[in-house]
Amino acid sequence: MVKKKIMIASNKRNLIYFIGVMILSYSLFILFSNKAIDNTKIVFLASSTTSVNLYDGNFNLAINIPRGLEVIIDSDKRVENDNNIYYELVVNGEKYYVMNDNLVDNKREVVLEKKIYVRTAINLLSSEEEGKLLALVNKGDELEVIGYDEINSEGKVITYKVKHNDLIGNIYAKYTVFDKESALLHYQPEKYYNVHFNRGNTYGGGHAGNLDYYPVEKFIFENNIMPDPVYALYLNASSNVISNIEKYIELAEGTEINAFVVDIKDNKSGGYKSEVMKKYSITSYNKAHNSFEDYKLAINKLKDAGFYVIGRITLFKDEYFVNDNPEYAIANKITNEPYLHQNTYWPSPFQRYVWEYNVELAKEAVKEMGFNEIQFDYVRFPDRTGSAERQGLIDFKNEYNEEKAQAIQRFLMYACDELRKLNVYVSADVFGESAHTYVAAYGQYWPAISNVVDVISGMPYPDHFSAHEYGFEEVVWTIPYDLLYHWGKNYVMKRQQEIPTPAKLRTWVQGYDTIRAPYIIYNADKVEAQIRGLFDAGLNNGYMIWNAKSSLSKYKAQIEAYKKDYR
Repeated sequence: MVKKKIMIASNKRNLIYFIGVMILSYSLFILFSNKAIDNTKIVFLASSTTSVNLYDGNFNLAINIPRGLEVIIDSDKRVENDNNIYYELVVNGEKYYVMNDNLVDNKREVVLEKKIYVRTAINLLSSEEEGKLLALVNKGDELEVIGYDEINSEGKVITYKVKHNDLIGNIYAKYTVFDKESALLHYQPEKYYNVHFNRGNTYGGGHAGNLDYYPVEKFIFENNIMPDPVYALYLNASSNVISNIEKYIELAEGTEINAFVVDIKDNKSGGYKSEVMKKYSITSYNKAHNSFEDYKLAINKLKDAGFYVIGRITLFKDEYFVNDNPEYAIANKITNEPYLHQNTYWPSPFQRYVWEYNVELAKEAVKEMGFNEIQFDYVRFPDRTGSAERQGLIDFKNEYNEEKAQAIQRFLMYACDELRKLNVYVSADVFGESAHTYVAAYGQYWPAISNVVDVISGMPYPDHFSAHEYGFEEVVWTIPYDLLYHWGKNYVMKRQQEIPTPAKLRTWVQGYDTIRAPYIIYNADKVEAQIRGLFDAGLNNGYMIWNAKSSLSKYKAQIEAYKKDYR
């Protein structure tokens, strides 16, 4: 019995020993397995530019790949060369080496640049979402990087958070570069910039060489396809027009008309009771022609009928805004009161608060009404102020000591940045004169505007030209085809070739009878002649009919011109 007990005890000891060995073996297996796992590590490619250098087996530069990519490194494949540490990587089946300095553990740390430089003068933003404007930063300015929002698949930052002097703000990375020398350069000077620089500043609107001609990315929004060409009628925002929208839809049926331009805000003529107007200009809100609901119903009817709808905003001619905000108005230096020009008042295009108001109104109209495109009119300073300026009578409230044309182009850059985020297009109306080879006195210069916006819309109304413009023997509004063909071919098309990213050409056409002698009735034949002149000259992205009264009877008298497809 004692022997049996001894044997049982021995067997227990053997079992415990065996279990202990198994546990130890398993522990050693886990230990060495973990050690093998610990040799590999997930990291991210980082750089002070948009890409990371990869090297071949001889440590010569082989390829660049975008920063931000997630990769796995193995500490067993760590090598040193010329006092630098490299890790082996496999990309698309090929073996490369990357410097240890280009590897970080956290994806938020992949942006290594500490300083960037302003390539295109632009205002800093309070935030990308809010879009409020802070101070202007100029070409060549150095900015300290203190953060960023995100990077895209190409390794490019979308928006930097930066410090400039004591100011913290945000800037779109597309307006910056990584060194000061590059920031001070101009885009392809021999092909583009020098053409404009040599034109100088003839009439006080600004020096053509002080504007920006870098390419601007323009989009086709899949959920908002712009017809090409656009054939449009203009509708003012009077309650008589808005409440009778079905009649305009009926008029367009059976024609090639596929769009309408509808006023959101004209001078002393608000389209609807807008919350943005209520905030920025209570007079505009109180005097709006239509309720929010009635206006929205009309826009919805146009869209439901299949029309592309363009919202027109008069920018820098706005008496109601000046009534509510005289501190932002162009002023009379003698009286310190808003400057009365041609029986109305103008907010200063230099003032960023004015910019914010109009862009916020545009954003609201897109979100609430569903506009496909925002069109800015009066995107200029008042004309024919040269004498008063020379006498020192006008205070433009020029906060940043800018030239007129700079303020106009920079406003459009800001508006395009804000509105394209909503998947809508931006167009600008300009005088026909802006296609000439000088900066107009009121700050419009065709190339600088066309390069930025999606659509540029000249307003070459025949009765606005001098009677014998361009040397024509006939009075030019009696020969609209010849006039607009000449203007389009010899001016507009040449300006379009002087920039890398020209806008689409959709031109306003005179749809009213001439206001000067010899008085000409502009019915279908004269409307058709204008359009054919434009299309034959190459301005073939469409037309818009300007008739300030939006007269149904006048549109009906011209209807044969609207039944033709000019392409």
